[in-house]
Amino acid sequence: MAENVTILAIESSCDETAASVVVNGREVLSNVISSQIDIHTLYGGVVPEIASRKHTERINQVIRQALSEAGRTFSDLDAIAVTYGPGLVGPLLIGVSEAKALSFATGIPLIGVHHIEGHISANYIAAKDLEPPFVCLVVSGGHTHLVLVRDYGEYEILGRTHDDAAGEAFDKVAREIGLGYPGGPKIDRVSKEGNPQAIHFPRGKVDGSRYDFSFSGMKSAVLNYLNTARMKGEEISVPDVAASFQAAVVDVLVSHAMWAIDEFHLDKFALAGGVASNSALRAAMEEGCRQKKAAFYCPPPILCTDNAAMIGAAAYYDYIRGVRSGFDLNAVPNLKLGER
Repeated sequence: MAENVTILAIESSCDETAASVVVNGREVLSNVISSQIDIHTLYGGVVPEIASRKHTERINQVIRQALSEAGRTFSDLDAIAVTYGPGLVGPLLIGVSEAKALSFATGIPLIGVHHIEGHISANYIAAKDLEPPFVCLVVSGGHTHLVLVRDYGEYEILGRTHDDAAGEAFDKVAREIGLGYPGGPKIDRVSKEGNPQAIHFPRGKVDGSRYDFSFSGMKSAVLNYLNTARMKGEEISVPDVAASFQAAVVDVLVSHAMWAIDEFHLDKFALAGGVASNSALRAAMEEGCRQKKAAFYCPPPILCTDNAAMIGAAAYYDYIRGVRSGFDLNAVPNLKLGER
C-alpha cells in the first residue's frame, strides 16, 4: 500500500461541520468538529436551512484549524476528501462546494466519499489491526444498515431499515416522553434508572427478510402505551418506558448481527454510527460476540458521531485504488452504499 498519504477530509452531511487530517487511513493528526446541537435542540431536531447557513459560516475556520493542529499545509496534502452523500442536500452541498474549490485552486486530487462507508471506516482508526472481511452494523439517526464488508470499498448490504432509522426512533420516543432532543443519549442515560422488562414492546420484523429492520412499529407501540396510560390517568414511569423501548431496539439489532456472524462464519464484528455510542447496545453486542467467539470492534464515541476523520480513513483506501472525483462531483442525498 502507498505510504505517508496525507488527506484533508471534510464532513458536512448533517449538523456537524468537521475537518480532519489523516495519514494512511489510520493515523489522525487532527479531528475538528463544530457541532450545531445547541441550535437545533431549540427546534427539537435538525433544521436543514439553519444547518446549511451554519456550515457556510464555519467551514473555512474548521479547515484552517484542522490543518494548523496537524501541522500541515496544502502543499503537504495528497488528496482532499469530502462526504457527498447520503445526507441533507443543503449541508452536503456546502462541503462538496468547498472541497471542489480547494481542489481546483491547489491542484490536489479530489475524492468523494460515501457517508456510511466513513462510519464503517472509523473502526480502522480505532483498531489498527482490523482488516476485512467482517460484519458491520451502522446505526445512526439517519441510517440502520447491516453490512458485510468483504474488502476495502467492497460491501454487501445484508439488511436495512424499511422505515425509521434506529436513531430516528430514539429521537421520536424521547420527544414523546418529555426528554427532548437529541433523544439517543437522553434515553440511554434515563434507562439506567428504569426496568427494561417493565413493559413489553414488540420486536419489529420484516416479512420475507431476515436481516431487514423496522422500527416504526416499536415507536407506535410506545405512543399507544403512553396514550392509553394518559387516558386512564395512570402514572407513567419515564425510566421504565425508556429502558423497555431501548431493550426492544437493542434486542433486534443484536439478534440480526448474531445471525450474520453465524451465516457468514466470520470472527470479527464491528459497530458504527452515532447510536453505537449507546451503552446498552455496546454491552449487548460485546456479550453476543463473546458468546460467538468473535472479536468485537467499536470506535470511541467521538468517532461514532459524524466526524471527518472517518471520511479521511475511507478516502485513503479509495486513493490507493486510484479512485478520483471530477469537478462535476455533486451532493447525492440518497446515495446508496457501493454506488459512485
